Amino acid sequence: MGDLALRPTASAVTTDGDNKYKAVQHKLKTLGEALSMAGNELEVLLRGMRMNAHHAEGLAAAIATAELDRKFIEMTNQVAVALGGAAHEVQTLHQTAQEVSGLAHAARRTHARRYERLDDVRSSRKERTPKPGFFAR
Repeated sequence: MGDLALRPTASAVTTDGDNKYKAVQHKLKTLGEALSMAGNELEVLLRGMRMNAHHAEGLAAAIATAELDRKFIEMTNQVAVALGGAAHEVQTLHQTAQEVSGLAHAARRTHARRYERLDDVRSSRKERTPKPGFFAR
């Protein structure tokens, strides 16, 4: 768990005004994959934090057994409690990342179901398609 260096996990997707079918599909796919990868990283972090909290508890017990000064026992216990609390928050973040990843994948499937055929028709034509709202006049 000592390695807190940033690792490239996913490419950032700009939120430009490109709302064409393929661009939206790409953005949703990238978002879902980035959140899945973040979820995996958070799971590793969570395991490490829980392991370190457990280790700190054992260390506090060993310090107490060695009859060291009470302040060292208390400080070590505080570290164990802090790691346990942080692990709980990481677990919440992990669950949220998983949920949003699932929603992004679901949104991508829904978007494909609704607009893929229209994009196929528009993409296969030789003639240019009028802008949205042209026929509403």
